[in-house]
Amino acid sequence: MIDEKYSTNLLKTKYVNDSKITDHYALIPTGQGFENLDKLPDIQKNVYNIIVKRFIAIFYPPAEFSKVSVNIEVEKESFSTSGKVCLNSGYLEVLNNKKDEEKDSENNNLEILGMLKKGDKLEAENYEVKEGETTPPTRYNSGSMILAMENAGKLIEDEALREQIKGAGIGTSATRAEIIKKLERISYISINTKTQIITPTEKGEKIYDIIYKAMPDMLNPELTASWEKGLDMVAKKEIPPDIFMQKLENYIKSKVNKLVIPM
Repeated sequence: MIDEKYSTNLLKTKYVNDSKITDHYALIPTGQGFENLDKLPDIQKNVYNIIVKRFIAIFYPPAEFSKVSVNIEVEKESFSTSGKVCLNSGYLEVLNNKKDEEKDSENNNLEILGMLKKGDKLEAENYEVKEGETTPPTRYNSGSMILAMENAGKLIEDEALREQIKGAGIGTSATRAEIIKKLERISYISINTKTQIITPTEKGEKIYDIIYKAMPDMLNPELTASWEKGLDMVAKKEIPPDIFMQKLENYIKSKVNKLVIPM
Protein backbone atom coordinates (compact mmCIF):
# COMPACT_ATOMS: atom_id res chain seq x y z
CA MET A 1 0.00 0.00 0.00
CA ILE A 2 1.14 3.56 -0.69
CA ASP A 3 1.86 5.66 2.40
CA GLU A 4 -0.91 8.18 3.13
CA LYS A 5 1.48 11.14 3.02
CA TYR A 6 2.35 10.16 -0.55
CA SER A 7 -1.18 9.12 -1.55
CA THR A 8 -2.14 9.70 -5.16
CA ASN A 9 -4.80 8.59 -7.61
CA LEU A 10 -2.93 5.97 -9.63
CA LEU A 11 -5.65 5.78 -12.27
CA LYS A 12 -5.17 9.46 -13.11
CA THR A 13 -1.40 9.53 -12.67
CA LYS A 14 0.69 9.65 -15.83
CA TYR A 15 4.01 7.94 -15.28
CA VAL A 16 5.21 7.57 -18.88
CA ASN A 17 6.40 10.34 -21.20
CA ASP A 18 5.30 9.02 -24.60
CA SER A 19 7.60 11.42 -26.43
CA LYS A 20 10.68 9.83 -24.84
CA ILE A 21 9.79 6.16 -25.31
CA THR A 22 12.31 4.53 -27.65
CA ASP A 23 12.13 0.88 -26.61
CA HIS A 24 9.71 -1.64 -25.18
CA TYR A 25 10.05 -2.14 -21.42
CA ALA A 26 6.62 -3.50 -20.42
CA LEU A 27 7.19 -5.06 -16.99
CA ILE A 28 3.97 -3.77 -15.46
CA PRO A 29 1.86 -5.67 -12.86
CA THR A 30 -1.74 -6.09 -14.02
CA GLY A 31 -3.35 -7.76 -11.01
CA GLN A 32 -4.79 -10.53 -13.17
CA GLY A 33 -4.51 -13.94 -11.53
CA PHE A 34 -3.49 -12.40 -8.20
CA GLU A 35 -5.59 -15.01 -6.39
CA ASN A 36 -3.03 -17.61 -7.47
CA LEU A 37 -0.04 -15.79 -5.97
CA ASP A 38 0.16 -17.99 -2.86
CA LYS A 39 0.38 -21.10 -5.04
CA LEU A 40 3.53 -19.91 -6.82
CA PRO A 41 7.03 -21.15 -5.87
CA ASP A 42 8.97 -18.76 -3.63
CA ILE A 43 11.35 -17.66 -6.39
CA GLN A 44 8.42 -16.61 -8.61
CA LYS A 45 6.81 -14.76 -5.71
CA ASN A 46 10.06 -12.89 -5.09
CA VAL A 47 10.36 -11.87 -8.75
CA TYR A 48 6.74 -10.68 -8.76
CA ASN A 49 7.28 -8.67 -5.56
CA ILE A 50 10.36 -6.98 -7.06
CA ILE A 51 8.37 -5.90 -10.12
CA VAL A 52 5.43 -4.65 -8.04
CA LYS A 53 7.64 -2.71 -5.63
CA ARG A 54 9.57 -1.10 -8.48
CA PHE A 55 6.29 -0.11 -10.15
CA ILE A 56 4.79 1.40 -6.98
CA ALA A 57 8.04 3.23 -6.20
CA ILE A 58 7.73 5.43 -9.31
CA PHE A 59 4.76 7.19 -7.71
CA TYR A 60 6.81 8.21 -4.66
CA PRO A 61 8.90 11.41 -4.42
CA PRO A 62 12.72 11.35 -4.71
CA ALA A 63 14.79 10.34 -1.70
CA GLU A 64 16.56 13.29 -0.09
CA PHE A 65 20.03 13.10 1.47
CA SER A 66 22.36 15.50 3.22
CA LYS A 67 26.06 15.03 2.56
CA VAL A 68 28.29 15.17 5.62
CA SER A 69 32.01 15.88 5.30
CA VAL A 70 34.30 16.22 8.33
CA ASN A 71 38.00 17.15 8.40
CA ILE A 72 39.91 16.60 11.65
CA GLU A 73 43.48 17.56 12.53
CA VAL A 74 45.39 15.48 15.09
CA GLU A 75 48.95 16.55 15.90
CA LYS A 76 49.34 18.25 12.50
CA GLU A 77 47.99 15.16 10.69
CA SER A 78 44.75 15.60 8.78
CA PHE A 79 41.96 12.99 8.66
CA SER A 80 38.69 13.18 6.80
CA THR A 81 35.45 11.25 6.50
CA SER A 82 32.22 11.75 4.62
CA GLY A 83 28.85 10.14 4.09
CA LYS A 84 25.15 10.72 3.50
CA VAL A 85 22.31 11.18 5.96
CA CYS A 86 18.82 10.36 4.74
CA LEU A 87 16.45 13.30 5.30
CA ASN A 88 13.44 11.91 3.45
CA SER A 89 13.33 8.28 2.35
CA GLY A 90 10.76 8.91 -0.40
CA TYR A 91 10.61 5.96 -2.81
CA LEU A 92 13.09 4.04 -0.64
CA GLU A 93 10.20 3.32 1.75
CA VAL A 94 9.02 0.84 -0.87
CA LEU A 95 12.40 -0.51 -1.99
CA ASN A 96 14.17 -0.74 1.38
CA ASN A 97 15.56 -4.16 2.22
CA LYS A 98 17.57 -5.72 5.05
CA LYS A 99 20.83 -4.23 3.77
CA ASP A 100 19.30 -0.76 3.98
CA GLU A 101 18.14 -1.43 7.53
CA GLU A 102 21.68 -2.40 8.48
CA LYS A 103 22.80 1.08 7.44
CA ASP A 104 20.64 2.74 10.10
CA SER A 105 23.40 2.60 12.72
CA GLU A 106 25.81 4.08 10.19
CA ASN A 107 23.37 6.90 9.50
CA ASN A 108 23.13 7.60 13.23
CA ASN A 109 26.90 8.03 13.39
CA LEU A 110 26.78 10.40 10.43
CA GLU A 111 24.03 12.41 12.10
CA ILE A 112 26.33 12.89 15.08
CA LEU A 113 29.10 14.09 12.77
CA GLY A 114 26.64 16.47 11.16
CA MET A 115 26.13 18.19 14.50
CA LEU A 116 29.78 19.25 14.63
CA LYS A 117 30.83 22.82 13.88
CA LYS A 118 34.05 24.26 12.52
CA GLY A 119 36.60 24.66 15.31
CA ASP A 120 35.04 22.08 17.66
CA LYS A 121 37.57 20.12 19.71
CA LEU A 122 37.18 16.36 20.13
CA GLU A 123 38.88 13.81 22.35
CA ALA A 124 40.45 10.86 20.52
CA GLU A 125 39.87 7.62 22.44
CA ASN A 126 42.20 5.40 20.39
CA TYR A 127 44.16 5.09 17.16
CA GLU A 128 44.22 2.12 14.84
CA VAL A 129 46.09 1.46 11.60
CA LYS A 130 44.57 -0.98 9.15
CA GLU A 131 46.53 -2.65 6.39
CA GLY A 132 44.91 -3.84 3.20
CA GLU A 133 45.41 -4.54 -0.47
CA THR A 134 43.62 -3.11 -3.45
CA THR A 135 41.98 -5.62 -5.75
CA PRO A 136 41.75 -5.48 -9.54
CA PRO A 137 38.36 -4.80 -11.14
CA THR A 138 36.10 -7.83 -11.33
CA ARG A 139 35.53 -9.40 -14.72
CA TYR A 140 32.42 -8.43 -16.62
CA ASN A 141 29.51 -10.85 -16.61
CA SER A 142 26.54 -10.78 -18.96
CA GLY A 143 24.64 -8.45 -16.60
CA SER A 144 27.39 -5.94 -15.77
CA MET A 145 28.40 -5.81 -19.44
CA ILE A 146 24.91 -4.63 -20.39
CA LEU A 147 25.18 -1.86 -17.77
CA ALA A 148 28.62 -0.89 -19.12
CA MET A 149 27.17 -0.68 -22.64
CA GLU A 150 24.27 1.41 -21.38
CA ASN A 151 26.61 3.87 -19.63
CA ALA A 152 29.41 3.90 -22.21
CA GLY A 153 29.19 7.70 -22.43
CA LYS A 154 30.77 8.07 -18.98
CA LEU A 155 34.13 7.22 -20.54
CA ILE A 156 34.00 10.21 -22.92
CA GLU A 157 36.01 13.26 -21.88
CA ASP A 158 34.43 15.70 -24.36
CA GLU A 159 31.46 17.18 -22.47
CA ALA A 160 29.37 17.87 -25.60
CA LEU A 161 29.80 14.34 -26.95
CA ARG A 162 29.23 12.84 -23.51
CA GLU A 163 25.93 14.68 -23.26
CA GLN A 164 25.01 13.54 -26.77
CA ILE A 165 25.35 9.85 -25.98
CA LYS A 166 23.77 10.25 -22.52
CA GLY A 167 20.84 7.86 -22.26
CA ALA A 168 21.85 6.04 -25.43
CA GLY A 169 25.11 4.18 -24.90
CA ILE A 170 26.02 1.25 -27.11
CA GLY A 171 22.96 -0.48 -28.55
CA THR A 172 19.50 -0.19 -26.97
CA SER A 173 17.81 -1.93 -24.05
CA ALA A 174 16.21 -4.24 -26.62
CA THR A 175 19.44 -5.12 -28.50
CA ARG A 176 22.32 -5.13 -25.97
CA ALA A 177 21.71 -8.69 -24.80
CA GLU A 178 21.51 -9.86 -28.41
CA ILE A 179 24.81 -8.11 -29.22
CA ILE A 180 26.51 -10.10 -26.46
CA LYS A 181 24.90 -13.34 -27.69
CA LYS A 182 26.12 -12.66 -31.22
CA LEU A 183 29.68 -12.04 -30.02
CA GLU A 184 29.53 -15.42 -28.30
CA ARG A 185 27.95 -17.06 -31.35
CA ILE A 186 30.75 -15.90 -33.66
CA SER A 187 33.36 -16.97 -31.08
CA TYR A 188 34.69 -13.52 -30.18
CA ILE A 189 33.88 -14.12 -26.50
CA SER A 190 33.00 -17.05 -24.27
CA ILE A 191 30.53 -16.96 -21.37
CA ASN A 192 30.78 -19.29 -18.39
CA THR A 193 27.44 -21.08 -18.08
CA LYS A 194 27.52 -21.00 -14.25
CA THR A 195 29.05 -17.63 -13.39
CA GLN A 196 28.14 -15.79 -16.63
CA ILE A 197 31.70 -14.36 -16.59
CA ILE A 198 32.71 -13.07 -20.03
CA THR A 199 36.17 -13.90 -21.39
CA PRO A 200 37.60 -12.91 -24.78
CA THR A 201 38.58 -15.83 -27.02
CA GLU A 202 41.87 -16.05 -28.90
CA LYS A 203 39.97 -15.11 -32.06
CA GLY A 204 38.40 -12.14 -30.30
CA GLU A 205 41.79 -10.91 -29.03
CA LYS A 206 43.26 -11.09 -32.54
CA ILE A 207 40.33 -9.11 -33.96
CA TYR A 208 40.83 -6.52 -31.22
CA ASP A 209 44.56 -6.21 -31.98
CA ILE A 210 43.88 -5.73 -35.70
CA ILE A 211 41.28 -3.04 -35.10
CA TYR A 212 43.44 -1.33 -32.46
CA LYS A 213 46.33 -1.01 -34.92
CA ALA A 214 44.26 -0.14 -38.00
CA MET A 215 41.37 1.95 -36.64
CA PRO A 216 41.65 2.48 -32.86
CA ASP A 217 38.85 5.05 -32.84
CA MET A 218 36.43 2.19 -33.60
CA LEU A 219 37.06 1.05 -30.02
CA ASN A 220 36.21 4.46 -28.54
CA PRO A 221 32.63 5.37 -27.49
CA GLU A 222 33.33 8.87 -28.81
CA LEU A 223 32.78 7.49 -32.32
CA THR A 224 29.31 6.27 -31.37
CA ALA A 225 28.61 9.63 -29.76
CA SER A 226 29.70 11.54 -32.87
CA TRP A 227 27.42 9.40 -35.06
CA GLU A 228 24.56 9.93 -32.63
CA LYS A 229 25.19 13.67 -32.82
CA GLY A 230 25.14 13.54 -36.62
CA LEU A 231 21.87 11.61 -36.67
CA ASP A 232 20.39 14.09 -34.21
CA MET A 233 21.42 16.99 -36.45
CA VAL A 234 19.77 15.25 -39.42
CA ALA A 235 16.57 14.72 -37.40
CA LYS A 236 16.56 18.42 -36.47
CA LYS A 237 17.22 19.34 -40.13
CA GLU A 238 20.43 21.13 -39.17
CA ILE A 239 22.31 19.24 -41.91
CA PRO A 240 21.01 17.42 -45.03
CA PRO A 241 20.92 13.60 -44.80
CA ASP A 242 23.12 13.32 -47.93
CA ILE A 243 25.98 15.21 -46.28
CA PHE A 244 25.88 12.97 -43.19
CA MET A 245 25.77 9.81 -45.30
CA GLN A 246 28.65 11.04 -47.47
CA LYS A 247 30.81 11.70 -44.41
CA LEU A 248 29.91 8.30 -43.01
CA GLU A 249 30.75 6.52 -46.28
CA ASN A 250 34.06 8.37 -46.61
CA TYR A 251 34.99 7.43 -43.05
CA ILE A 252 34.17 3.74 -43.59
CA LYS A 253 36.04 3.61 -46.92
CA SER A 254 39.15 5.21 -45.39
CA LYS A 255 39.19 2.68 -42.56
CA VAL A 256 38.49 -0.34 -44.77
CA ASN A 257 41.27 0.67 -47.16
CA LYS A 258 43.74 0.44 -44.30
CA LEU A 259 42.81 -3.20 -43.83
CA VAL A 260 43.24 -4.13 -47.50
CA ILE A 261 46.48 -5.98 -48.07
CA PRO A 262 48.07 -5.23 -51.51
CA MET A 263 48.45 -8.35 -53.66
